[in-house]
Amino acid sequence: MPVRFGPCFNAGFWPGQRRPAPAGARLGLPGMAFLLLLALAGSAGAQTVAPGQPKPKPKPKKAVKVQERKARTKAILATPATPSPNAQVTPPKKAAPARPQPGQRPGSAPTPPVRYISPDPRDPVGPPPPGVRNTGKPLVPGTSNKAVPDTLTPGGTARRPGLTPTTDTTTPVNGVVRSGDSLQIAARRRGQIETTIKYTAKDSIQFDVTRKVARLYNKASVDYGDTDLTAAVITVDYGKNTMTADGRRDTLTNRLEDRPVLKDKAGLYTATNIAYNFKTKKARVSDAVTTQGEGYVSASVIKRLPDGTINGLVGRYTTCNLEHPHFYIQARNMKVIPGDKVVTGPFNLVVGDVPTPLGFLFGFFPTPSKSRGSGVIIPTFGQAADRGYFLTNGGYYFAPNDYIGVRLTGDIYAGNAQTFGGWGGTADVSYLKRYTFQGNFNLRYSTRPGTQILATDALTTSPVYIQPPSANTYWITWNHTPVPKPGGGRFSASVNAGSSTFNKVNSLDARRYLATQFNSSISYSKQIRNSPVNYDLRLSQSQGADGTMTFTLPDVSLGVARQFPYQWFGIEPGASKLGKVYEQFTVSYNLTGRNEVTNVQAPRALANGLPLLGGTTVPTRIPLDVKNLGQLLLGGRNGLQHTFGIGLGSYPIAQHFQFTPSVSYGEVWYGQRLDYRFSPTAQAVRIDTTYGFNRINNYSAQASLNTTFYGTIVRKGTRKIQALRHKATPSLSYSFAPNLADRRSVFPQPDLFGLTNQFGVQVPTRDRAGRSLYPFESYSNFLYGAPGGNRQSVVSFTFQNAVEMKVRNDKDTTGTDTFRKSSLIDGLDFTTSYNFADTAFQLQPINVNFRTQVARKLNLNSTASFEPYQRDSEGRAINKFLFESDPRKLLRLASASFGATYAFNPANGERKSAIPRTVAPTNDPTLGTVGQPNYYADYVNFDIPWELNMTYAAGYTTAPIPLRKGQTRPPILALNTVRVDGSVKLTENLRFTYNLGYDITQNAITYPTLAFFRDLHCWQIVGSWIPFGQLKGYNFTIAAKSSLLQDLKLNRNRQVQFQ
Repeated sequence: MPVRFGPCFNAGFWPGQRRPAPAGARLGLPGMAFLLLLALAGSAGAQTVAPGQPKPKPKPKKAVKVQERKARTKAILATPATPSPNAQVTPPKKAAPARPQPGQRPGSAPTPPVRYISPDPRDPVGPPPPGVRNTGKPLVPGTSNKAVPDTLTPGGTARRPGLTPTTDTTTPVNGVVRSGDSLQIAARRRGQIETTIKYTAKDSIQFDVTRKVARLYNKASVDYGDTDLTAAVITVDYGKNTMTADGRRDTLTNRLEDRPVLKDKAGLYTATNIAYNFKTKKARVSDAVTTQGEGYVSASVIKRLPDGTINGLVGRYTTCNLEHPHFYIQARNMKVIPGDKVVTGPFNLVVGDVPTPLGFLFGFFPTPSKSRGSGVIIPTFGQAADRGYFLTNGGYYFAPNDYIGVRLTGDIYAGNAQTFGGWGGTADVSYLKRYTFQGNFNLRYSTRPGTQILATDALTTSPVYIQPPSANTYWITWNHTPVPKPGGGRFSASVNAGSSTFNKVNSLDARRYLATQFNSSISYSKQIRNSPVNYDLRLSQSQGADGTMTFTLPDVSLGVARQFPYQWFGIEPGASKLGKVYEQFTVSYNLTGRNEVTNVQAPRALANGLPLLGGTTVPTRIPLDVKNLGQLLLGGRNGLQHTFGIGLGSYPIAQHFQFTPSVSYGEVWYGQRLDYRFSPTAQAVRIDTTYGFNRINNYSAQASLNTTFYGTIVRKGTRKIQALRHKATPSLSYSFAPNLADRRSVFPQPDLFGLTNQFGVQVPTRDRAGRSLYPFESYSNFLYGAPGGNRQSVVSFTFQNAVEMKVRNDKDTTGTDTFRKSSLIDGLDFTTSYNFADTAFQLQPINVNFRTQVARKLNLNSTASFEPYQRDSEGRAINKFLFESDPRKLLRLASASFGATYAFNPANGERKSAIPRTVAPTNDPTLGTVGQPNYYADYVNFDIPWELNMTYAAGYTTAPIPLRKGQTRPPILALNTVRVDGSVKLTENLRFTYNLGYDITQNAITYPTLAFFRDLHCWQIVGSWIPFGQLKGYNFTIAAKSSLLQDLKLNRNRQVQFQ
């Protein structure tokens, strides 16, 4: 007979256990039975029976009803009969999270953002931005995060602390155990429920004691160990160890609300009906939906096995998080192994509830629960206009441990009827050790046979091809970043190197295709603990797209931080009246040494048209080959440079000026030098290299006088502009260096005959006294050159200006931010110098630099250089001032440049995008810069309605006047370009981007690109078009957003590229 308990019921405890605190309604089954007997006894009256007397007849049983109350009820149903000694009480459940948006699956993660899909199928796919990753671990109302029970103890349950197993010492008599054996009674009474079952219901809970059934109504939930079940109505049959759950049908909308949701360690299931056996761990789910990784598996009927394996009938698999998905893969039979894979029979793709003929005989979808694991990488299938059908990025991923991962993939192209498309391979290694270092190493190799294309139509016996018939290229990328630690060394690497034509042959991306310079470096640096000494060891390489390479192997530097000499002698500060002087004396030291090897030999020529034996007028490139290794090493440049800095302090003069003197000394050491000799036979100058220790020193002295002036205009009243301030910083400095030119020059030995120059004119090589007329540099084109030179006595003047204003803040209503500062002129600088030791041009050009920012969006900068001297008919400067020929002219504009950058969008300074954006180029191997990579650059931000970036650059340089015969007069502006890029959100899910440049000087458009992005929730459409140029063509792609189904796409492209 059923008994209903209202929300105020709070009774029941286990035998032998202390009564728990009233922290909610707690009811044990023995206690419930005990109270039921008390209720029956109370209705019949109290009766006392003496020992030995016959028992009175039992009176009819009457049901005990407790008034129903529609309030929150909480109760705990303990184990039937004698509870298990291993049972545990679980803590109360936390509040359920917020409900999902309408139409979205309960607990589903947000949809990934739209990303740019490169037309190059080899390009890797970046991770989604933070906060939008579909982790495959949704938060479902009513779920539990309890730990999995210990499976190592007997029976698969955790043992209560302090209890040990009891050994049965009772011996059966003739194989029959006495009924009074307490140990056997306890074993016989032990139930199948091994832990506490926690119930929650918003309306009421109904218990049927005779049938051992409990029913929970309205937003019911059951928590049994690691199993959570929520639904509108839940029925628990603790006699059969089963639970059933059903939803509630809304009579107005006919929608099923409060759907049953089952969560255990094997996964999460949403359905219309759930039947679960908590003894066998089996379940039968109708109209079920379960989350597996980034995808959702649904079926009309699902049978869950004890190991978590799922067998589904009429199953669907999708990555769309809506209850009614936009697309799904449908199969009649489906098997799911949680955390591993989804396997189906024959399937077909359904889009918008319309079946498509796309399908296969079986389906395999990996759904790993771990973030890393070894497995096969399924290749991408497609077709390229120039290389035919292809399979790319297929291979295997090795995850031997938690610190390293290896990805080996390959590509193959079918080509066309004439040539094979080629093949390629990639080895990518990622490694990470927490709090120590992380890095990535990538090696790519590609072979691509191509068609020979003549560079010119002219008839010749030596044809030149734009691209060789076969292009075997490779590229290496290595980035290693350590975690800084105090007192430890720092090893870092940034390597981007490979074949010069790799990006031209294998990439369709504009940045990679147009990149011309790549830099690499590997360094180790350390600050010696408790010492001012630090050192740095570096290996670097610079590579150009034209095949030029420069290696620095190695580059060593050793530095000593600034030291105070008076501390070396143990003198205490302030011990003398002269302490203010000598206590400011400082000494610093720096040593650098390099060995530089390049495959480009600089041109060798002499001044005044003198012929040079073996000389060249153009650079010579040496092929990088093992046979040329000796020649490359022989042509290397190396040396050591020492620099000593001696600071003499800083002293105030007249309270407003600061006087700072200093002295510097330096040396350069070489292991060779150049000697010159006139050769009368060859009628040329011969250069000999002499090996040995060579030391060249130089020294100089400097002094500077600095100050700062301020001019302020204050306006009283309530005007908008309250004040203006002008900051002026003049600086006057003087530097002196002696004449050391003779130390670095050599006079060749004269011969008996004169030489003839390149025009056949006799050139004397000595004066009347027999001395050579032509001194040559002994260290010409050496690594550090020849320090020192002619006598220097230079006075330099710098005048820096900045203008700011204080503006009333009308938006301030609290009085805490009444005014705000705004910069009118960030900088207006003038610099010039005068060399007293120069016999020709003492006054140096006057340089002007201007920069400002308008409305925090428009950046303006301009530079100009003015010369005070006249020029002759050949365009060369002569030692005459301009005002000597025309008093109205003091200066002449020699060169100038102007740049303007305008960046604007409505969210500037007000909203922050969910997608991180960088201001400067990052560690992009195509650009060769060093920095943190921007992993989310490929993703589109739909939060900004529109954005516009405009750049204008112009440059002016004075051309020689008049022009030589055959020369073409250059344009007035050597540089004159405009570039516009940005994007516009046409609709909520459609965005258009553009990138356009125009060279006004050449009257040509530079690399225009137009693209659009359409967000289709779980799908996306991306299209791009390059109207003209070397990479003109288009690309159109419809693809699923999920990285799990990244190969589920339709791609159409046409690119024109040299093959």
